Amino acid sequence: MSKWGENETRASGFLLLGITNDPQQQQILFWAFLCMYLVTVAGNTLIFLAISSDPRLHTPMYFFLANLSFVDVCFTTNLIPRLLASHVSGTEIISYAHCLTQMYFLISFANVDTFLLAAMALDRFVAICYPLQYHTIITPQLCVGLAAVVWICSGLISLVHTLLMNRLTFCSSIPEISHFYCDAYLLMKLACSDTRINQLVFLGAVVLFVAPCILIVFSYVRIAMAVFQIPSAKGRHKAFSTCSSHLTVVILFYGTVLGIYIRPPDSFSTQDTVATIMYTVVTPMLNPFIYSLRNKDMKQTVTRLFNRGSQSS
Repeated sequence: MSKWGENETRASGFLLLGITNDPQQQQILFWAFLCMYLVTVAGNTLIFLAISSDPRLHTPMYFFLANLSFVDVCFTTNLIPRLLASHVSGTEIISYAHCLTQMYFLISFANVDTFLLAAMALDRFVAICYPLQYHTIITPQLCVGLAAVVWICSGLISLVHTLLMNRLTFCSSIPEISHFYCDAYLLMKLACSDTRINQLVFLGAVVLFVAPCILIVFSYVRIAMAVFQIPSAKGRHKAFSTCSSHLTVVILFYGTVLGIYIRPPDSFSTQDTVATIMYTVVTPMLNPFIYSLRNKDMKQTVTRLFNRGSQSS
């Protein structure tokens, strides 16, 4: 809600209140975030290297998975190192420019995540429902083109949000944000100037965010219908097993994000700060385990990479 008429000013920075004020809890969270960040970077980098190094994994599904692993590393790197550094230095203030930069990359990488998950669902839909036409429809050129459009469009969408946020003024030179990163949702809530344009664009962004989810649901409804028509139980199990990893990641990601953001900004609570950890930190950390542990080809390639590394050392 806009607070026009109050003492409007250009913020010089923002005070990130974080998750807790308890020093003991902060220490525990520091080590927890550090461990999760290292596991996220190591796991997703391993997935990326495995796909790059094994010709058997040079398929559309793994091409999108490699992109997903890369964006997950970028996503967490945009948030966690700054959080850890603020704990070490004791500085909870983030500069205005740094805040908007962090917000830009957060929105951009989140959009890339959603579009990639939709592209992977579309790939599984064509593979199961139209297996004979799969290689004709899902070509390498289409995959590269889709990935390029996803990255470019996500960057442009995020740029619009950032430019609109830059025009806002606040009621304090250093407003307080009840979060551990710069969230566009909460910045709008803190603004003293007119945020109606920002809210309209944010609503459009929500629609863009939900659209891939609808595509994913449609794809899996059609997949389920096709799978249940397979006469043998072994055939049905094999078809479902090719989708289970992706479906698990979709539920983890969309389940938490939609639960938090498909609401008016005024309803955002401090409890939601904890919930955001799920999709900003936990989900990117779990993705490599979900895809590698449930996939025979990926497990073999990762094992080979480990063996090669141990032999060279």
